[in-house]
Amino acid sequence: MRKGTIRFKVFCVLLLIPGFVINAHSQRTVYNFNYGWKLHVGEAGSAASNSFSDAGWQGVSLPFAWNQQEAFRKDIRDLPTGIAWYRKTFQLPENSSVEKVFIEFEGVRQMAEVFINGVFIGRHENGVMAFGFDLTHFVKPWPEENVIAVRTDNSWDYREKLTGAGFQWNDKNFNANYGGIPKNVFLHITSHVYQTLPLYSTLGTTGTYIYATDIDVPAEQACIHAETQVRNETTAPVDIQLRVHIEDMDGQTVASFPGDLLTLPPGGMTELHASDTLQPVHFWSTGYGYLYNVFTDLVIDGVVVDRVKTRTGFRKTRFGEGLIRLNDRVIMMKGYAQRTSNEWPAVGMSVPAWLSDYSNRLIIEGSGNMVRWMHVTPWKQDVESCDRVGLIQAMPAGDSEGDVHDRRWEHRKALMRDAIIYNRNNPSILFYECGNENISEEHMAEMVAIRDKYDPHGGRAIGSREMLGSDVAEYGGEMLYINKSAGIPFWAMEYSRDEGLRKYWDDFTPPYHRDGAGPPYRGGDASDYNRNQDSHAIENVIRWFDYWEMRPGTGRRVSSGGANIIFSDTNTHHRGEENYRRSGEVDAMRIPKENYWAHKIIWDGWVDPDSIGVHLLGHWNYGKGVVKDVTAISTADRVELFLNGKSLGMGEQDNRFLFTFKDVAFIPGTISAVGYDREGVRVCETHKSTAGKPSALKLSILQRPGGMIADGHDLAIIQVEVVDKNGHRCPVAMNMIQFEVEGAGEFVGGIAQGPDNYIGATSLPVECGINRIFIRSGKEAGVINIKAASKGLKQAAVRIETRETDSADLSGVLPGDGLPSYLKKGPTPRTPSYRVSRIPVEIVSAKAAINSETAHFSFDDNEMTEWRNDGRLETGIIEFKLERTARINQAVFKLAGWRNRSYPLSIFVDDREVYRDTTPRSLGYVTCTFPPAEGKRVRVQLTGATGEKEGFNIVELSGTVDMPGEGQGRGRGGSQYLGILEAEFYEPVR
Repeated sequence: MRKGTIRFKVFCVLLLIPGFVINAHSQRTVYNFNYGWKLHVGEAGSAASNSFSDAGWQGVSLPFAWNQQEAFRKDIRDLPTGIAWYRKTFQLPENSSVEKVFIEFEGVRQMAEVFINGVFIGRHENGVMAFGFDLTHFVKPWPEENVIAVRTDNSWDYREKLTGAGFQWNDKNFNANYGGIPKNVFLHITSHVYQTLPLYSTLGTTGTYIYATDIDVPAEQACIHAETQVRNETTAPVDIQLRVHIEDMDGQTVASFPGDLLTLPPGGMTELHASDTLQPVHFWSTGYGYLYNVFTDLVIDGVVVDRVKTRTGFRKTRFGEGLIRLNDRVIMMKGYAQRTSNEWPAVGMSVPAWLSDYSNRLIIEGSGNMVRWMHVTPWKQDVESCDRVGLIQAMPAGDSEGDVHDRRWEHRKALMRDAIIYNRNNPSILFYECGNENISEEHMAEMVAIRDKYDPHGGRAIGSREMLGSDVAEYGGEMLYINKSAGIPFWAMEYSRDEGLRKYWDDFTPPYHRDGAGPPYRGGDASDYNRNQDSHAIENVIRWFDYWEMRPGTGRRVSSGGANIIFSDTNTHHRGEENYRRSGEVDAMRIPKENYWAHKIIWDGWVDPDSIGVHLLGHWNYGKGVVKDVTAISTADRVELFLNGKSLGMGEQDNRFLFTFKDVAFIPGTISAVGYDREGVRVCETHKSTAGKPSALKLSILQRPGGMIADGHDLAIIQVEVVDKNGHRCPVAMNMIQFEVEGAGEFVGGIAQGPDNYIGATSLPVECGINRIFIRSGKEAGVINIKAASKGLKQAAVRIETRETDSADLSGVLPGDGLPSYLKKGPTPRTPSYRVSRIPVEIVSAKAAINSETAHFSFDDNEMTEWRNDGRLETGIIEFKLERTARINQAVFKLAGWRNRSYPLSIFVDDREVYRDTTPRSLGYVTCTFPPAEGKRVRVQLTGATGEKEGFNIVELSGTVDMPGEGQGRGRGGSQYLGILEAEFYEPVR
């Protein structure tokens, strides 16, 4: 292969039909098919027939779920379900009579029966994945009219027609039921010799596959490959040639090369391959959504008859030694387990593409780097959005809780296959997730085989939650517990599931909501599910510390981070007093909570912090006489607090990032936090000031880059703040705001605590001085005037000028067109992402007072095995032989029953006692620190009865107490039981 060139081997077909003339319409055209639909909720008799009149039906622009206006108004279980019909009348383009016509649905919930001109075309039933049909033989040529009708059914109890089997993921706990056609629809028109679409379940085809190998990051070089499936639907053999063009982010052609020639017989379908080296390559990275357009052209006699554009990026991955590497740099997962619906108030999931970018980019801007979509595959709009903003994705297929068998397992395999084929060109996907709970080794192997068949070169690990002892999975991790590994990387699938409304600052701020106020959860304490912003943020920092403490650089066995549940408040399973889940770091309108700013500080960097920062929790607008603890969150080594320039001393440090200042009396003015490094050098600073009395309203606009478009679907966010006379937000204001919208748009609304959560209400309150609403554009360009008023405050007004767009029945403007990539974090740094903070000393053998034959289980890098004694105090002894004489100062253990058991232990180094204490209950590992002691043998000895008590309020969706798998130790051996799953020893860095 020649350096600097790319040669793609792709299926290309030449149309050699007598009398056939190649023209512009012979090339592939992809149309936005979202406009001009009609909707009817309920059965509609002969609605599939062309003669049926839909004059009285509601006009809608897709994507549009017929029940989306109920989003956040009702509990997920109460969202309306049933039959709904969608119809659209359209004409094919002029001179298109000789071409192929395909329709692509990004997804319909739960079932879709598709009719063209009264003819039943097909049914799709899984409610998650994209699908499509070949309409060629059923559509009428221009200028005749065609009618497409889609009958949908989003019933919770929908079952597969052929088998009667239910779909495991159609679950009221997590899969918000936005019915009908809540995703985009496209029409593809191609020549009769064409590259196929990646819609396997209904078309049986796999499309185009672009990937890179032999990646040399320092040299900015990679071997780029293309594989494409091509079909010849003419009646004669055709000779075809491939041409490939690659455009960079500036639209400049950086490569243009021919591919192989071949002759494809009539009715034939095959795959072609090509590869060569490209240099320089801008590698896709977290926060650096660098993408290329790769055009694969089929050419006959020098004329292009089919062109496919694949927007993709290239990156290098490696998964091993307990680590995740992106572009040769170790990265720790710092992100969110987000509901796949990713919904918003009053509109559900059916938002314009720029809003997907806005929401996903907030994760990146808040120092996150990944999103783990939960239970079902995300829709293509979110997948492509993550490509643009540089957000790593973990992509599930479909599941609920636990493994399944028979037809339901076949459902899961088929959905994984289809999702991989459909999304394998999207560089942001680094993980395929096969289950929200562990699956059998046999099932895991079947999933690996699917990945290997359809995406063998994509650089993606495939695994599942809880695959801790698997020999097949390529990554794993628990849901609420800390796992470590020196083999496949482990990262937490969910952690810190506590809830709290954005409305509640702390115990000292109206409406004075204390943790746990409100109804109990399943008859028990609800403190974790009714938190204030302050305590919620503190709890999240504490939970993250468990993972940070075991990060890369802390030994051979490490944690690769985790996903906090969730990013934005969601209309799904909840535990607090509202009818939706408030675990988000931002609320449903994506207004940040204190959690968000906390994570922005502690997550900064790939592993270790890239910069030092500090955030002061809360506000500084209290009543006279208030005395409270003030908390700063910082990556500095020390933090000092100042009030109106006077030092209040250094904060009490806990869990590395928390700095607490006790009993600070409120005095109006400015409170500041200053961070210092170990040498006492000032490295960061922040402050908050007391706002004056509410004086006015302030409006601002968040809208699509380039301006709002007049397509009847686009949305703009209008943000309202209550401000003082100097324009500063009043953080304790709760004023009721009245909105008025006139002109070329309509009011949609927002969310607040109150009746029906104020969904659709034109009057709603600010919370903590701020709130947001949606405005929807009309179908005609013009001006939208928005006014906001509140009693006693100066009103505010803004205007939006919407611009014309192509909103024809066959629109040439696709939903994501023109949206920029986020590149602010820059390419992957070449520097190390962490420093080594301690030196592991390996264990070579172990012997025990009893069960010595299983003593090696205590250091075998498998958390599913353990050594244990027989429940007698005198047998609670195990001795480890180290690889060398070392000066160790830390012992780290994962102990059986870690969450609810505490162990009184003594640790001896070469027979000298160096540690005697009782271990705390934990979410995984405990660290015992002692003065450095030199030796080669370490003895661990139980010194008394263990204590057992529930240490964490952790409840599953079912309401049962979550028990973290094997090695739990509960009820085994009584109070003098000692069980060790993993033991490690460390010496300090010299």
